[in-house]
Amino acid sequence: MKTDKSRRVVVIGRPNVGKSTLFNRLVGRRVALIADLPGVTRDAQEAPARLRGRDVILVDTAGLEEAAPETLAGRMRAGAETAVAGADLVLLVVDARAGITPADAHFAAWLRRQGRPVLVVANKAEGRSGGAEALEAFRLGLGAPIAVSAEHGEGIADLMGHIAEALPDDAEEKDGEAGDASSALPLRLAILGRPNAGKSTLINRLLGAERQLTGPEPGITRDAIRIPLLDAAGAIELIDTAGLRRRARIEAPVEKLAAAAALAALRRADVVALVIDAALGLHDQDLQIGRLAEQEGRAVVIVLNKWDAVRAPDEARRAIADRLEASLAQLRGIATVPLSAATGQGVQRFLPAVRRAHEIWSRRIGTSDINRWLAAALERNPPPLLDGRRLKLRYATQASTRPPTLVLFGGRADRLPDAYRRYLVNSLRETFDLPGTPIRIDLRPTQNPYEDGKRR
Repeated sequence: MKTDKSRRVVVIGRPNVGKSTLFNRLVGRRVALIADLPGVTRDAQEAPARLRGRDVILVDTAGLEEAAPETLAGRMRAGAETAVAGADLVLLVVDARAGITPADAHFAAWLRRQGRPVLVVANKAEGRSGGAEALEAFRLGLGAPIAVSAEHGEGIADLMGHIAEALPDDAEEKDGEAGDASSALPLRLAILGRPNAGKSTLINRLLGAERQLTGPEPGITRDAIRIPLLDAAGAIELIDTAGLRRRARIEAPVEKLAAAAALAALRRADVVALVIDAALGLHDQDLQIGRLAEQEGRAVVIVLNKWDAVRAPDEARRAIADRLEASLAQLRGIATVPLSAATGQGVQRFLPAVRRAHEIWSRRIGTSDINRWLAAALERNPPPLLDGRRLKLRYATQASTRPPTLVLFGGRADRLPDAYRRYLVNSLRETFDLPGTPIRIDLRPTQNPYEDGKRR
């Protein structure tokens, strides 16, 4: 049986009528980017919500505009139309203050031909006059408009009730939906990289459909878009993000918001796929993104995209490996996957590499094994002298995973030099086969019972 969880409520309308603000209000948190500019939303954004006891998937879409199919606006409209085709209910949002425009009437007529249930939402209808202004939407011929102010929260409770009532009752499950697909938490995989590295193209290739907007224009993706995927090993939440440039080059307010959303996605991810344009080589900004992922303790996989355009693959691979070894040593042994998202070459190796990185990142090591490793590491390279006395490291245990984190106890352990800590990290990585994952060592000094000549 099909459950409420699979019911899709799609929010559409022309640009700048407040679709994303309404979407966020219904979801109950800020998911979609919002700015006082038209056309901020470009890709369909999805999020679960519970409305009057009904579990739904809300879908925010790009503003509907008349444009040639090959243009960016035309491709945005095609994405919105695809979302409508899979909708159980459509919310057509209009601007009550601006009144009904010819574009509103045109898209309302198009909606009537789609055979989908529709609710007309007259947004920006705050205050005493808002209700009267909203009545003009009767002209669209799609039933009584529901007056709301998404910005101020007015009328949202009433709208939720209308949505719950308009949703179809339980029917047969949609093709391809698995009843137990959501039983386990998905692996959160954030796709990051510089603009035009091919992040959205890679996601489309993984999905087997043109889900994300792509094209020659840089910076097409703006928001952090979450997309579910199911592979042989289980559920994955793909997160497409805006291209990250150096902070000094980010000027436009929307790009600043997009960069902030991408960094927030990095912090919430389990695994970060750093997509690099292999034809251009490894850039300083690529390395900076890798360092950010390591600092946040995320597992990382390097994607060498556009590998089919590389003229000397062996030479390119060696150059990238040398650069990673020199500039990203804290992720030594990081997995690199050469592929072409455009042609599909090598893409089959990507998700297994992600799963492997996630397994390493989540690995737990027994305490006895850790202390045997510690004894061997100390014997091979004893700790340095400090104030004429050698530091004594006594024992260690793993405090947590994701990333692997050890607590190391010993007299004056907190004064251990960084160079010796790096030696221990590298030795641990080699002994327990932990390539490419961040490793943390927390140093805890043990108390000397005869400190200051006083016996405890």
